Amino acid sequence: MNLFDIVTIAVGLAMDCLAVSIACGIIFKRVQPWPFFRIAFFFGLFQGVMPLIGWYAGSTFSRYISGVDHWIAFVILLILGGKMIVEYIKGDDQTKKTLDPWKLSVVLTLALATSIDALAVGISFAFLNFQPYLSALIIGSITFFISLLGLLAGCTIGNKIRIPAELVGGIVLIGIGVKILIQHLFS
Repeated sequence: MNLFDIVTIAVGLAMDCLAVSIACGIIFKRVQPWPFFRIAFFFGLFQGVMPLIGWYAGSTFSRYISGVDHWIAFVILLILGGKMIVEYIKGDDQTKKTLDPWKLSVVLTLALATSIDALAVGISFAFLNFQPYLSALIIGSITFFISLLGLLAGCTIGNKIRIPAELVGGIVLIGIGVKILIQHLFS
């Protein structure tokens, strides 16, 4: 595996984080330096560490993880997104508690849900010739910067267009979950 391959994989893995970051940026409505850094940091950290975990697990656990990783991500994102949509429709103010990017627990849950596919990629790395630590650093760094861009884009979009952030965020989360499920079921 060469550098181009790793960068391409990193950008592909970061697309889920980009979509979630845009939704979070819409919710924030204005630039929040510390929360933005924290979200991008954890998204990058999880995307970088998960391939390492997958690589270490390698062939030992691949048959167990690869069979359910997409279902885990799908269920987490479906629950979060579905709850946001239901609460938006009901006009309930509890939506901010469901996807509140100020809460560390929410950020960590989103980071985990969007990085499960990176775990599967790491398992495939166990069978390829590559540098695991350098690859993890590249994947994490690219995800960090793409997530920051998504947060900034979300703020810009949210301020220019009056978008019901909770509804859009819920739809995005469910969409990402469905995409992950379809990719794994049909690939």
